[in-house]
Amino acid sequence: MYPFFDIYWVLIYTFWIALTISFFTFLWILQRLEKRFWYNFQFFSHNILWFFLSVFFFSRMFYVIGKWNDMKFITEPFQFFIMSEFNFSLFGAIFWFLLVLYILCRLEKTPMKRYLDWLVLSFLLTLTIWYIWSYFWWQVYGRETTFWIEILYTNAFTPVPYQVPVFPLPIVYAIVSFILFSGLYILSLFVHIRWYIWYLGMILFSAMILIFEFFSGKQDILSVNTWYTFPQLFALIVIVWSWYHFYKIFKTDNSSSDNQLLG
Repeated sequence: MYPFFDIYWVLIYTFWIALTISFFTFLWILQRLEKRFWYNFQFFSHNILWFFLSVFFFSRMFYVIGKWNDMKFITEPFQFFIMSEFNFSLFGAIFWFLLVLYILCRLEKTPMKRYLDWLVLSFLLTLTIWYIWSYFWWQVYGRETTFWIEILYTNAFTPVPYQVPVFPLPIVYAIVSFILFSGLYILSLFVHIRWYIWYLGMILFSAMILIFEFFSGKQDILSVNTWYTFPQLFALIVIVWSWYHFYKIFKTDNSSSDNQLLG
């Protein structure tokens, strides 16, 4: 695991490499799906600054709340924004991204539903790269298991507290995320009901988090006293909410404008 590479005495951090690749991958897949899902890509590109700032700030805030036992000693704003561990909350990023999207759609009087299906596909593909990056920088790591697929962290800079091989959680997340993206993209070629891909994708993604977070080697303020972590709590809420709306799709009359077949 390598948090940085030394090329001609220049340190190149894998965090910034992965963040850049993830950002442009997200933009690329959004643009590629523009005609497929009949939306305006410029709606997103023209508001990219608002999305970026909200995701950066509030995903960091959610992480600090989740790790409050350790982060409560922060005394300066500099320590909040410029952090050595480069950790963010994934669900915090999702929530505030969607909140900004909702506000912008209301301001421009644009139905939010037209953007959701392509967003979940773009998100899952980008998530694959994001988890590969977390393997190199140790944002995500597993606990000790005996499945014979464990990995050992031996780098001198690793913050992973385990001295034994642990469950390869970021690799599993990356593989499952790519499988979900591939499966949902193929499904979108045959199923053209609005929101179908969005809700199904959020259910499957949240189920992935709910299941595999049991193998996480990290703790937060919730897991200290329970068997669950904050990501699992958020994942359970998303599953219930998505399943409720997913079920409503099939209870809605086919003539409803919300369930029109995409052209």
